[in-house]
Amino acid sequence: MLNNATILITGGSGSFGNKFVEMTLKKYNPKKIIIYCRDEMKQWEMGGKYPNDNRIRFFLGDVRDKDRLLRACNNVDYIIHAAAGKIVPTAEYNPFEYIKTNIIGAMNVIDCAIDNKVKRVIALSTDKACNPVNLYGATKLCSDKLFIAGNSYSGEQNTRFAVVRYGNVMGSRGSIIPFFMKMAETGEIPITDERMTRFLIPLETAVEMVWHALQDCNGGEIYVKKCPSMKVVDIAKTISPKAKLKFIGIRPGEKLHEQMISVEDARNTLEFEHYFKIYPVLDQSCKADPECNGKTCAEGFAYSSDLNEIWMKPAELESFLKQEYSRKKK
Repeated sequence: MLNNATILITGGSGSFGNKFVEMTLKKYNPKKIIIYCRDEMKQWEMGGKYPNDNRIRFFLGDVRDKDRLLRACNNVDYIIHAAAGKIVPTAEYNPFEYIKTNIIGAMNVIDCAIDNKVKRVIALSTDKACNPVNLYGATKLCSDKLFIAGNSYSGEQNTRFAVVRYGNVMGSRGSIIPFFMKMAETGEIPITDERMTRFLIPLETAVEMVWHALQDCNGGEIYVKKCPSMKVVDIAKTISPKAKLKFIGIRPGEKLHEQMISVEDARNTLEFEHYFKIYPVLDQSCKADPECNGKTCAEGFAYSSDLNEIWMKPAELESFLKQEYSRKKK
């Protein structure tokens, strides 16, 4: 599907964008991958990885700038929308900025995709968009709703929009793992609450879920990858068994446990072997499709990090850390 295709990634110089480009070039032969972001230094550093690959193009711009984004989307087949403000406490104190990027930026991506007759758009979401209690989660919920509704706006252009939602990405720049590793050097790791749990997903798995959504979506679906949970205390102890744990209390806008599918969403959700698919409320056509092998969720079901059936063991996280960070040192 991605062979000989032109792909644009907003926020493309971030952790996801770097891994997406690396894996996509190995598996497919795209015509062009456009890295669209506003950080010139990260673009420069990323460009050093592909000095002689003319398939990689860099386009300096912000999703807030609709005119610039419209130009970048010219002749693009697929868009992966990864650009977002993501830090929960920062969002609480800078709500205007997060609304401009996460909501207005989403609207600009939708309009530019339709105007340029882009085939499919996959927007990246977060567990914090499900029943949000913080500004960041609220903006991402709005973004999810906008992309779902975008299918109604595309008309004859037939641009299809879908969403991929996942939890804490292991090893990404904004995850708790590098933060805990940095704090472990001081001998003390701050923990907000000893009961706290989080979903964990490797970057590679997140990229594979986006590939699947690009091929599978009809428009309006939210794909939720099944992934393990882990107690935050156990994450800290695995990273640094000797570090002292300092309990500091829940930060503004933080949850004890994260959800990716609420009880309300579960009514419109089908479960597959490796993922869930939340269907738009106004379009339940797939449930009547005889080729759809999804299973209806039980009454009262919610996909929550504390009630998860899959748990990551400390030895599994330790193995990941050894492999991931030994690779980065090479």
